[in-house]
Amino acid sequence: MTSGTEARRHPWLAWRTWRKGRPFWGGLLSTLAGAEICAIPLGPLKIMLVQGITGILSILMGLVMIMMGLSAWFAPSYRMFAGIVTVMCAAAALVLSNLGGFLLGTMLGVIGGSMVFAWQPHQPQQPHRPPDGPEDEPVEPVAGDPAASPATPATPSAAPPRVPLRKSLRKSLREVPQAPPLPPKEPQ
Repeated sequence: MTSGTEARRHPWLAWRTWRKGRPFWGGLLSTLAGAEICAIPLGPLKIMLVQGITGILSILMGLVMIMMGLSAWFAPSYRMFAGIVTVMCAAAALVLSNLGGFLLGTMLGVIGGSMVFAWQPHQPQQPHRPPDGPEDEPVEPVAGDPAASPATPATPSAAPPRVPLRKSLRKSLREVPQAPPLPPKEPQ
């Protein structure tokens, strides 16, 4: 039976795992930038610098930025597209939408779009293996050595057999066709 503290921690662990598997902070900044750029044209006339058809453009750019921020969260494979579109909309909002939401929306959009574009998925670390011998040649087990024979029978693994890197590299370099030599230069 688990204690109450462990049961309460489990949702936080799930949240942390979800958040670290996508460009969360960049998506959040992009969504906030879009909301801010969208909200300015809907405010009172005293606050607005530009009124008219650009108000519709402001709302559309803000909605696109919100959609790109949400797509960074829910479809991280489209992060590069979402980051580029967010930065472009934020830069366009500077001119078309009340100085890009009074510069705050543009700054949030550029920073958030850049963070979404630059995010990379976490790669699991490979366990460190010590390097093989100097030539990477397999070592033949000694017949009388108890350490050489496993106590349990070996099970076949799904991984292909390991080929030493240096030998395979030498072999592949030998197979590369060589270009014919250049003809000698004629004196001028």
